[in-house]
Amino acid sequence: MKILKIIGLILLVAFVGIQFIPTNRNHSDYIPKSDFTEIYEVPENINTILQTSCYDCHSNNTNYPWYNKIQPFTWYLNDHIEKGKADLNFSEFGEYSSRRKSSKLRSISSQVEDGEMPLQSYTLVHWDAKLSDKEKEEITVWMDSLAMEVR
Repeated sequence: MKILKIIGLILLVAFVGIQFIPTNRNHSDYIPKSDFTEIYEVPENINTILQTSCYDCHSNNTNYPWYNKIQPFTWYLNDHIEKGKADLNFSEFGEYSSRRKSSKLRSISSQVEDGEMPLQSYTLVHWDAKLSDKEKEEITVWMDSLAMEVR
């Protein structure tokens, strides 16, 4: 029983200790000129969907949940955001080549239509990010038409 108390105490100290490890936050109030919503006239309904369901992981401005300051959740969130931004960053969309823009727009459409985005792990916590069938159709139709224009 004494060994369990020692292990418990070590785990508690480790948990408290990792809370002091600093992390970088993906937050900025600045909207660059290269932002997707700055370079395209995005309809209000599409913009709302993007802000609610996409921008937290795919832009330079994340609205963090309440648990973002608790390690190891912060590490998980930051890793998730970095991977999302590496694949698609709406804040830097204007810097992509025309070919890459078109490819990303078709990919967005395909992944939304197939239910791959937003991720289920994200919508479990962010219920408002879950897309209805109507919203999926709105996104896919608009992204497909924009992809045709970008070519």
